Amino acid sequence: MDNLIVIDNRTGKTYEIPIEHGAIRASELRKIKVSEEDFGLLSYDPGLMNTAMVKSAITYIDGERGILRYRGYPIEELAGRKPYLEVAFLLIYGELPTKSQLEEWVYNITHHTMIHENIKKFMDGFHHDAHPMGILVGTLSALSTFYPECRNVFDPVVRQKQIWRLLAKTPTIAAYAYRHSRGQPYIYPDNDLSYTANFLNMVFRPAPNMRYEPDPVLAEALDTLFVLHADHEQNCSANVMRAVGSAHGDPFSAAAAAAAALYGPLHGGASEEVVKMLREIGSVEKVPQIIKEVKSGARRLMGFGHRIYKAYDPRAKIIKDLAYKVFEVTGKNPLIDIALELERVALDDEYFVSRRLYPNVDFYSGIIYEAMGFPTDMFTILFAIARMAGWLAQWQEQILDQEQRIVRPRQIYVGPPLRHLAEVGEAIRA
Repeated sequence: MDNLIVIDNRTGKTYEIPIEHGAIRASELRKIKVSEEDFGLLSYDPGLMNTAMVKSAITYIDGERGILRYRGYPIEELAGRKPYLEVAFLLIYGELPTKSQLEEWVYNITHHTMIHENIKKFMDGFHHDAHPMGILVGTLSALSTFYPECRNVFDPVVRQKQIWRLLAKTPTIAAYAYRHSRGQPYIYPDNDLSYTANFLNMVFRPAPNMRYEPDPVLAEALDTLFVLHADHEQNCSANVMRAVGSAHGDPFSAAAAAAAALYGPLHGGASEEVVKMLREIGSVEKVPQIIKEVKSGARRLMGFGHRIYKAYDPRAKIIKDLAYKVFEVTGKNPLIDIALELERVALDDEYFVSRRLYPNVDFYSGIIYEAMGFPTDMFTILFAIARMAGWLAQWQEQILDQEQRIVRPRQIYVGPPLRHLAEVGEAIRA
């Protein structure tokens, strides 16, 4: 095993810290002290920019080379070739299912799509203009009270049933949140339809007594988008899912917390911001001026750059091509021309190239969602449906990892030193 040699110039002592998988254990730093009373050295890492909290076998990302793999499979080989539920099985259990496993898996999820009638009453309590994502967060949390056995997270049979329920009921809740926000009647799930076709049916059917046939091209496109968004390593919401799971909380509460993290504009709300930006730009002719403003620091170019990817986001390439298949059904979204021109100009500009700023997954996904008929306040909720597979995979891996403990980071205290109330009284009298 390789070692890191550390010489503490405060004491002159030398320490050997083992290197494993290209990392050192942070607890080894505690051995570096100036005295026996010293707590030991800490690492300070705001935002966990360079701290690995877990060993995971789920998703591999090489941001320098633009690589994304689920359980070893390149995203390019899965998206559009394997349906979302099959990819969800892969993420959660580590291998692609056999034919019989897939049939059983799809059956169990399909037959858990209904939600308790009292959940519908619960959702009715939200104000008519509540954001659909806020409704989803609240309702996911409420589900834990309907399935009290869900707290038995170490029972594999119980855990399996909650995985079925969360994958099955999240699209139903999401569709009901959409209908509620528009004052429309809820549409019950249709078990004869595929996962995404059923969701489209619950969202867009005009009324319960009216027929609606989801377009198979749009259902397939949405399925591909769900695959692309299914997991993305230790992102903010996955980290929250694991943190709540580390306290052995039930998966519904953990998923609600993860969805709340995704709700933030710096995480799941980015595609909504991209569409707002493209609408504001309004025409291809304004692109040069926008680029100029970005370079001067006067504004941000939403959907460009990524904390992980320093090459072209592999998901963005797939979504860009997918857009044209959708447009054949929906008609061309005029925002695509503005987006393409922004990309063309930016990738030909040294400012963006030198900074390795490329379109990310959010740059084109919102354009497709809008073309399908989804309002911008539904974009993040679509992200949440897709990411549920990844959250559950991360949650279960954390639950079964013998090395994991309850998440409890250290801090560097920078507040006032010891003081006493008597001193406050003297200061007031003075």
